[in-house]
Amino acid sequence: MVFGLDNISRLLQALDNPHRDLQVIHVGGTNGKGSVSAMMASVLQEEGYRIGLYTSPHLVSFTERIQINGTEIAWDEVVRLTDLLRSRVEEEGIPQLFTFFDFTTALAIYYFAHQEVDVSILEVGLGGRLDSTNIVSPLITVITNVERDHYQILGERIEDIAREKAGIVKQGVTLMSGATQPEVITVLEEACAKKEAPLRLAGRDFRGTRTKTGTLDFCGLTWRLPDIRLGSAGPFQIANATVALGTLETLGEGGYGVGEESIYQGLAKVRWPGRLELVQQSPQILIDGAHNPAAARALREALQEGFDYQHLYMVMGIMEDKEVSAVVAELAPLASAFIATRPHNSRSLPAQQLAEIAQHYCSDVRVIEEVKEGVGYLKKEMAQEDDLILVTGSLFTVGEVRDHLLRRGQVR
Repeated sequence: MVFGLDNISRLLQALDNPHRDLQVIHVGGTNGKGSVSAMMASVLQEEGYRIGLYTSPHLVSFTERIQINGTEIAWDEVVRLTDLLRSRVEEEGIPQLFTFFDFTTALAIYYFAHQEVDVSILEVGLGGRLDSTNIVSPLITVITNVERDHYQILGERIEDIAREKAGIVKQGVTLMSGATQPEVITVLEEACAKKEAPLRLAGRDFRGTRTKTGTLDFCGLTWRLPDIRLGSAGPFQIANATVALGTLETLGEGGYGVGEESIYQGLAKVRWPGRLELVQQSPQILIDGAHNPAAARALREALQEGFDYQHLYMVMGIMEDKEVSAVVAELAPLASAFIATRPHNSRSLPAQQLAEIAQHYCSDVRVIEEVKEGVGYLKKEMAQEDDLILVTGSLFTVGEVRDHLLRRGQVR
């Protein structure tokens, strides 16, 4: 990791500063960034706008990160742009201190600019203040929420993390947020006051309510939208959709309006792979990249409220820099059996260490190093048709399973 905007600035300068031509929605926060971005992209696309979407990480293919109107960038275009940017780096003599994320952010921005998208939605990679995406001057800024994650980098206290997230606030640019903690809201208010940026908060300036049938009633400054059905599963998506709608309503004040039909159709169609995604039946296989305590808590609530099963079997692989014990404590007690695995990532926690933690919460804990083999074992030896296999702990873990099932033609 190399934090700061110097490297991305040099890369973009070598490309003639394409970010200056972009109209951007900049999305930060701890959880839900990808879902909120995908929801806004779907609605805007439904209205007829040409929308660029840049997210991370990818589950299976790098091309997932860079999309226009739901279509991933072509591999030959990735190769062409990589060669172009590499040649510019060499011609300009730019010190190669930049990161993979610096390089891909520059590549995505250049691609969106030259494809003449109407709006680009850029998801923050990590933190905000020093993230590569913070090079842009956005139409509107979003901070979905602030929870404990990456605390070794962003700070131990929630206020410290909030200040890093609030680093994306720009002079005079409205900030939309779904944050609820008083101490976080105070930090956001201070950041917005310094930048003379209006702050609109979920629950205060706009709100969403989950109905008894699981739909969303939204109430904004002027919008009144009842009974919205979401294509993305999980009660936590109500909060994400609320932030997305609040942002779209405010964006409309700046000339990017959307009609009610586009809102209802766009939110019904949106899918965000790897987030509470049911990929198989009989037995059910559910994948969700819950990687911090807040996400694990949301997943637990979704399991308890939205799924019917006889037994729950869990496959988990997680990164060693996460709050592993807290994530395991939220989820492992639900499992009849817990399989500790290790995805192919240098930051992943050894499966044996994960198993030792899980033994405090589940009586049947086993170690199977390969993620896909853990799922295969449960399907063959333990799970019945009315059971549920949950794969979770990291998007890297989820990505390996999804890739394996896709290759076998087994994803619904």
